[in-house]
Amino acid sequence: MRVRSRALALGMAGVLMAASPVFGHHSWVVDRTTVVTVSGTVTAFNWANPHVDISVDVEDENGNVEKWIVGGPSTVTMAIRGWDQDSLQPGDIITAVGFKAVDGSNLMRVQIIALADGEKLIVYGSC
Repeated sequence: MRVRSRALALGMAGVLMAASPVFGHHSWVVDRTTVVTVSGTVTAFNWANPHVDISVDVEDENGNVEKWIVGGPSTVTMAIRGWDQDSLQPGDIITAVGFKAVDGSNLMRVQIIALADGEKLIVYGSC
């Protein structure tokens, strides 16, 4: 019985250690009580798993450029919503609406992207 308990404990420890990168990966937290909108120029569109991300140069009220990372779900989830690797290109002007990271960084969990022509692309959904 003692050997069986020890084996179970070691097995559980192994599972937790294997899962630790998942916890680290999802460590950024957003403020879901405040909706943030940023407009700017796409500098990169990273269509890759585990999460798609969009790099955007956003000009602040003083004319300074802020670098933003606009994060979305997996490629599969976005493809279900009509996205593909050609949905955005560097140079595209977009408006991103979503929730900003609570740590104050320029990181957003994007809900909706509006293109310059007014077309809206759903990411996670409405805010």
